[in-house]
Amino acid sequence: MHARFYAPGTYARGDDIELPADEAQHLTRVLRLHVGAAVRVFDGRGREFAATISHATKSAARVQIGEAWTPRPEPRVALTIAHAVLKADKMDDVVRDAVMLGAAAIQPIVTTRSEVSRASVARANRRERWARVAISSVKQCGRAVVPAIAEPITFDELPDALRQLRLPEPAIMLVEPSATGEAQSLTDLDAMAPPAATIVIGPEGGWTPEEIERGAAVCRLVTLGGRTLRADVMATVAMAALFTLWREY
Repeated sequence: MHARFYAPGTYARGDDIELPADEAQHLTRVLRLHVGAAVRVFDGRGREFAATISHATKSAARVQIGEAWTPRPEPRVALTIAHAVLKADKMDDVVRDAVMLGAAAIQPIVTTRSEVSRASVARANRRERWARVAISSVKQCGRAVVPAIAEPITFDELPDALRQLRLPEPAIMLVEPSATGEAQSLTDLDAMAPPAATIVIGPEGGWTPEEIERGAAVCRLVTLGGRTLRADVMATVAMAALFTLWREY
């Protein structure tokens, strides 16, 4: 399998383009590829091409664009993961795996029990880091679309953000089995695949009763079985379950 590189922009067969600095360093310093090697490049918006390395130094690389290549298909459901920001590197894992499974976008949320503030996310440039994680995951899994990583919002801002998505059905807010008697089982959801959906996932400490009450006004409260799962695996479990329900697999 040829190495794949992210090259945003507009280009076509016959063009000679320069790779972004991070991608060039990966090509020359990590993979140690040389002029004449066959690779593939994708633009992050769904197009992919065969290519040949035309120039390579320690700090720069160019490729000659060849014929169009058919990338892996995108899921039928454009699934947004609205996830409470997790501490340490756990959010990196959430982004990596959600992108690998086919998430269309990631919306970080700062909740009452989040151990990370919006200010600390900005200071540490974590959004930029998550964007790099997303690109790496796209390269690995064969997609040609790089999901957007949105600016973090607070839980109070979530209802407006959901309305802007203009989803045909309420978003799905995952809650612990004991959190509320109003929650449905995931198997109670409609098996007909919608064009778009959003999964809202809480932090390590769970939702507060107030957040569940406010969330119920704009979301469908759903549980994943009778066991309490770790926050950093919820997105993976929920995406796999929903894509199975909607016959994506």
